[in-house]
Amino acid sequence: MAIEIIKGDLVTMQVDAIVNAANEQLTEGGGVCGAIFQAAGEGLAEECAEQAPCPPGEARITHGFDLPSKFLIHAVGPVWEGGRSHEATVLADAYRYSLLVADANHCKSIAFPAISTGIYGYPSVMASEVALKVCKQFLQRQSESIETIYVVLFSEDDYQIWQESWTHLNR
Repeated sequence: MAIEIIKGDLVTMQVDAIVNAANEQLTEGGGVCGAIFQAAGEGLAEECAEQAPCPPGEARITHGFDLPSKFLIHAVGPVWEGGRSHEATVLADAYRYSLLVADANHCKSIAFPAISTGIYGYPSVMASEVALKVCKQFLQRQSESIETIYVVLFSEDDYQIWQESWTHLNR
């Protein structure tokens, strides 16, 4: 079992499940979400509409459509409000719920973006600490089928931040 942090394009990952940093309505958004909807092609919006809404801290699963993954897991993270609204708990829940959904669907591999760090404004350093801790604990304690968790980051800055957090967590 492993966690790998890579710099790359999430929509090209050949894994069992790709996680979408979704909004509550499970509609096409900007950033990672928009790229996923564009790459997935027709059918995704309709399947998402059938499962909406999805509250922050939860996730829903759909087919992968034209993506190389069998599944898409749509996780809704918190909007950053300065840490005053239990954002860390909601973010941890979004990662944990995604992992539970992937595990229940017998996924061996899953690829995450940095949930809530884009338009939702969650600071990348803080988000990386929460997310990586949840992923590590899940692999150690709960996973029945997941063998590899990827965190796929688009920017070099985010990649460096997440690598540093991973190194710090494993000291």
